[in-house]
Amino acid sequence: MSRIVVRDLTKVYGDLEVLSPLSIDITEGSFVSIIGPSGCGKTTLMRIVAGLEPATSGVVEVGGGAPAEARRQKRVAMVPQAPGLLPWRTVEANARLLLDVHRAANPTDAADPVDLLREVGLGDFLDAYPHELSGGMQQRVALVRALALHAPVVVMDEPVAAHDEITRAEMRLLLARLVEGRGATVLFITHSIPEAVALSDRVLVSSSRPGRIVADIDVDLPRPRPADVEDDPAFIALCGQVRHALHGGRS
Repeated sequence: MSRIVVRDLTKVYGDLEVLSPLSIDITEGSFVSIIGPSGCGKTTLMRIVAGLEPATSGVVEVGGGAPAEARRQKRVAMVPQAPGLLPWRTVEANARLLLDVHRAANPTDAADPVDLLREVGLGDFLDAYPHELSGGMQQRVALVRALALHAPVVVMDEPVAAHDEITRAEMRLLLARLVEGRGATVLFITHSIPEAVALSDRVLVSSSRPGRIVADIDVDLPRPRPADVEDDPAFIALCGQVRHALHGGRS
């Protein structure tokens, strides 16, 4: 099971309310993006779903259980904003990192990181070190590190936000290719409207802090999505809907 259920979630740090009562339901195998203003609590929500910190109140379930338990059992994988590669480990060793930790919890269908590294174009860099890679290449290693677990739930916190527009476009196509057909449930944080629409089955729009969902937009575009999907009039119209919701209904 890989359904994500959030009911009446709140998160407060001292006197700072980050998330107001927030509820979402992400069906198994779907790709859902959350987009909203900076500081609205998107990363906090991601960390709660990934089992890295507790909610203040409310219910969060990942695959029918607590997020922290899902993390311990390697049923949820996270791709952070920064690659977080260990400088003393090679590309292959970094890609195997999550599999090398608490090996008893590794799923029987875990993927071979070398196969995934070759799939993302890093087959000639298995013995390279992070400082020898470009930023985009480092992020591909981080993506492989997460996907190698074959976890049923993958959470991604703006994994390509720091890259230039060309690299972002390449990474978006790579993400779509890697995720589609694998059956994982994906929760994806982004500040890019085109990125959210191009990748997702649904786009959830958050208010400013304290974050709450103000719009839930279905992305009814066929899969697999072509490289020129952004030229599709339906795509352009969906981007307009998301932009309208972000602006609080203002043009």
